[in-house]
Amino acid sequence: MTKPPPEFLEMLRRAGLAAADEWPHSQELTGGVASDIWRLDLGRGPVCVKRARAKLKVAQDWRAPVERNAYEAAWLETAGGIVPGAAPKVLAHDPGAGMFAMEYLDPGQYPSWKDELLAGRADTDFAARVGTRIAQIHSATAGDDGIRARFPTDAIFHAIRLAPYLEAAAAAHPDLAPALMDLSRVTGNTHAALVHGDVSPKNILAGPGGPVFLDAECAWYGDPAFDLAFCLNHLLLKCLARPGAAPGYLECFDALSGAYGETVAKGPLPDVEAGAARLLPGLFLARVDGKSPVEYITNEADRERVRRAAGKLLSDPVSRLGDVRRAWADAL
Repeated sequence: MTKPPPEFLEMLRRAGLAAADEWPHSQELTGGVASDIWRLDLGRGPVCVKRARAKLKVAQDWRAPVERNAYEAAWLETAGGIVPGAAPKVLAHDPGAGMFAMEYLDPGQYPSWKDELLAGRADTDFAARVGTRIAQIHSATAGDDGIRARFPTDAIFHAIRLAPYLEAAAAAHPDLAPALMDLSRVTGNTHAALVHGDVSPKNILAGPGGPVFLDAECAWYGDPAFDLAFCLNHLLLKCLARPGAAPGYLECFDALSGAYGETVAKGPLPDVEAGAARLLPGLFLARVDGKSPVEYITNEADRERVRRAAGKLLSDPVSRLGDVRRAWADAL
């Protein structure tokens, strides 16, 4: 049996989830760079405990405030209240210890959408449901001063999203720095809805009841265009990871963006698409030359293809996501 850090079990005992004499089988869950996550098999059933790291596990020196753990728990609770089943249930939260416990979702029933995509299974119906759920959460929280007050996380979002992505890419590309820094400024100054901040396929489970969103450490009351662009970005990048499946990934791009647009149009938010179309090329470049490059693009020729496509769109911005998608399809 692998032993978790003792404070994990202590937190579960304080919360009444584990008995004082209970020594559960435990397993560290891999894959994340920002937190320590353990599965503990309690008498009541398996649970996950998560604690944020001060220094992230990436090649570059990337540090972030650990209080983001509290806002992640709050995002999961808020999103689950808006769309039941859209997030794991939070079972206990200990802000002082910087950790929370949530329900464990079996990978056999809740596979990672990233794994599904990289296996070549590009399900456009599921992609559309992802877009719909993101839009529902954005629309339900738009203009809500109470929700905004619960997420005073501008500094955290800058530290773990804007600085390591857009601003790091700006440092690597001085010729594009004005455009990238402007995207960072505009995004950071927009406060319109509750944003997840890390809506990537690795953080979305393909559950029997629809998409389930994980890892909301970047939760922020900010620019909804960031969530939309961040997720669509991964569908573009995966065209390089599995070229034979590229048409399916691009169809998922259309399905997700279309469903998002149809859903958000029914609510109070302005034109999110235009902001997402401007932001997407910056995030595209950042996943090659920022602090957290995607691990599945290993060929320098592919990196250059991303740089060329992103550079053109940053220099000559578009306002429709379909134009970004077509530019990338042409580059392929």
